[in-house]
Amino acid sequence: MKYVSTYVHIDYPGGDVPADTGVCSDEIIRAYRAVGVDLQKEVHEDIVNNWLDYPSKAKWHQAHPDSNIDHRRVPNLMVFFSRKGESLPVSLRAKDYSPGDIVTWDLGGNVPHIGMVVNVKSAESGRFMIVHNIGQGPKMEDVLFSWKITGHYRYFGPLLQQAH
Repeated sequence: MKYVSTYVHIDYPGGDVPADTGVCSDEIIRAYRAVGVDLQKEVHEDIVNNWLDYPSKAKWHQAHPDSNIDHRRVPNLMVFFSRKGESLPVSLRAKDYSPGDIVTWDLGGNVPHIGMVVNVKSAESGRFMIVHNIGQGPKMEDVLFSWKITGHYRYFGPLLQQAH
């Protein structure tokens, strides 16, 4: 798998970049797709209805929502998960992070990163592992505390969100 961060035109809804490419956010999008949640559609619809709540205009100088890229940007996913899911406290205690939780980091220099906690524990630390892609394809690693955590979220999808 190649780490490819270039802009790509994709189908909507249900679009994806080529399966052998992607960035960190694509791992999150694919994980949710595997359980029937299309983050491309969910994020795009929320951005269309709440454009000013998202950083797209200021950060990327976009004039309007773009279903090709908006869901692939970590800052947009942070806003979306805060709005439509649960924003949980950032903690330095591993026990506060559960499988399915989404974690965001600053890799340094204001470079955002995102990953998902999975139900496999590290043999060394006993912590749940993280699935992420930091440039070498998808990996499952014990990296929860490797960078500065900037967000901790739980999102169950639109149907469960409406039930609460």
